[in-house]
Amino acid sequence: MRRDAPFVDGETYHLFNRGAHKQKIFTKENDYTRFLLLLHLANTEEGLDLRETFRKYKGQTFATIFKEEQPTKSLVDVFAYALMPNHFHLVLKQKKEGGITAFTRKVLTGYSMYFNLLYDHSGILSQGAIKSKVILNEAYFRYIFAYIHLNPLSLTHPGWEKNKTELEEKSARKSLHNYKYSSFYDYSLGTRPERAILSYTEAPNFLKDQNDLDKLLQWHSEENS
Repeated sequence: MRRDAPFVDGETYHLFNRGAHKQKIFTKENDYTRFLLLLHLANTEEGLDLRETFRKYKGQTFATIFKEEQPTKSLVDVFAYALMPNHFHLVLKQKKEGGITAFTRKVLTGYSMYFNLLYDHSGILSQGAIKSKVILNEAYFRYIFAYIHLNPLSLTHPGWEKNKTELEEKSARKSLHNYKYSSFYDYSLGTRPERAILSYTEAPNFLKDQNDLDKLLQWHSEENS
């Protein structure tokens, strides 16, 4: 990961990247699930052995791993994420020196190895180094939180950003609630095994208290007004 300045302990960042040449990096449910498992299990100073974990839970669902495995000595707080077919977004707070770099390296290396083996892919998977922007204030945090969680609407409501006033909110809300590969569900509807990825109790209260579609649309518009 190349940066002009190092990540700072206690600061929160929006990180994002897409597939090389805009190719898809997630093509089926198992791909998304593998990346989510890595977000959960790689958040530790200790080593990561997915093969051993899968042997341990052989014959059980991935949900069991999210419930039973609780990595210790976490490197980052994960506050939000969204996985899209050809890109992903993360919001991370660094807890320890080098934490974000170590965490993202483990996640992306693990996923690249999985993807390359499964799909007989060679060469780079991502488009260059992962990009990042520091979140310096609450207003920008609200916007990023909204931007990330509204991202999946582009799959079901193309062009929604240009026609917000015409967006059918019942349909849009249903689409976001049904999208399993973002943390919107964990803030808006309640608990599920995948919430283990998030540092939910550490998240700012304004994220936990106001997070339905109407509020996200408001936050998204305020930053662009």
